[in-house]
Amino acid sequence: MTLAAVRSPQHDLPASHTEPDGSVVVRVLSYNIRSLRDAPGQQPGAARQAVARVIRATAPDVVCVQEAPRFFRWRKALARLAREAGLVHVAGGATTTGPAILSTLRPHVEHTAEVGLPRTPGLPRRGVAGAVLRFGDVRLAVLSCHFGPAAGERYVHAGQLLGQLTALDAPYAVAAGGFGEGPQGRAFQRLTAGPLHDARELRPWGSEFTAPVAHPHQRIDAVLTTGGVEVLGCGVPDALAAVRPDDLHTAADHRPVLAALRLPHPGGRTD
Repeated sequence: MTLAAVRSPQHDLPASHTEPDGSVVVRVLSYNIRSLRDAPGQQPGAARQAVARVIRATAPDVVCVQEAPRFFRWRKALARLAREAGLVHVAGGATTTGPAILSTLRPHVEHTAEVGLPRTPGLPRRGVAGAVLRFGDVRLAVLSCHFGPAAGERYVHAGQLLGQLTALDAPYAVAAGGFGEGPQGRAFQRLTAGPLHDARELRPWGSEFTAPVAHPHQRIDAVLTTGGVEVLGCGVPDALAAVRPDDLHTAADHRPVLAALRLPHPGGRTD
């Protein structure tokens, strides 16, 4: 099956599918959801409903969430979002102080990891949600992260993230989330100087900037991939016909990043 055969005019990215040789196309969404907090003047639940609509419109296989609910009845809140978006909760939330992973039922969850990062005195604790997902014979490690405002801490956490990438031990990996800085930042460059690559730089698609949502001029949210992963497109999905512009403003204070990735079957993989 050719990519042209599976392109959807609505999404303008390849749809999720498995190719005849066992290779898979996987859609990954990274989204800072602001703990599903409603803005002043919004109806109760408006943010959650808008986030769910955005997720459904972008049709991801995997969602790397940042700022997931993490206080009173956080599991119930995260499970409700997953249900309304047509997904299941895989890992993270309060256990990782915000980062979480949701997915469809398409992948098999081999195992998960919920890891705290070194804390800087006076700053909130940070964590990473991880999982190894198997799509047929193809194994993909997924990490969801949310770095903080201090540059020195971000650099340390970038090194910790690379360590978790190694620990998950899968042929392919994706790290997605809020990195607190753009591609020229030291932490970002520490990540992309090693095994990770900036998916948008490899294959730009959609809009570039993710924050602030009203007047975006910063690219501080990203999807990073390891070698062997073919990026088919990556960017903010604000031009998709199914994504309502008002939902992007209602849902959160960051815009999401969507990537379509092709993972070759391990039997035919070439580096």
